[in-house]
Amino acid sequence: MRPTRVRPLILAALAAATTAGAAPRVLTDADLLAYAAKPYDKAAMMFHRVTLGLHHGAPVVAEFPCSDICPAYTVRIIHYDVGPGPACAKVGGVTETRTVPVSIAVTEQSFCVPAVLKGRR
Repeated sequence: MRPTRVRPLILAALAAATTAGAAPRVLTDADLLAYAAKPYDKAAMMFHRVTLGLHHGAPVVAEFPCSDICPAYTVRIIHYDVGPGPACAKVGGVTETRTVPVSIAVTEQSFCVPAVLKGRR
């Protein structure tokens, strides 16, 4: 490998290490509402899972599942990274059922959604 190519690789590795140790972003209700309202690129995001930060101390993620006709059927599901039920209630979330694409169909799955996003798809 030529020396000119090594330098960018080292810089990228250092940037990744620095970011990995950074404190998670603290999210407000307004942050979550703004993110949920923001359009997204279905092709770029399909099959990704993004950690958004902490909301009321609980981790929030956005998942972008897709199915047979991708990226057209990519959906965004913003939820706490906690299971539905008692654990969800403990962090202040609400359990909601969302439609998730699977194969040539869809299935219903329960997620722990921040209360501020209740009823929003």
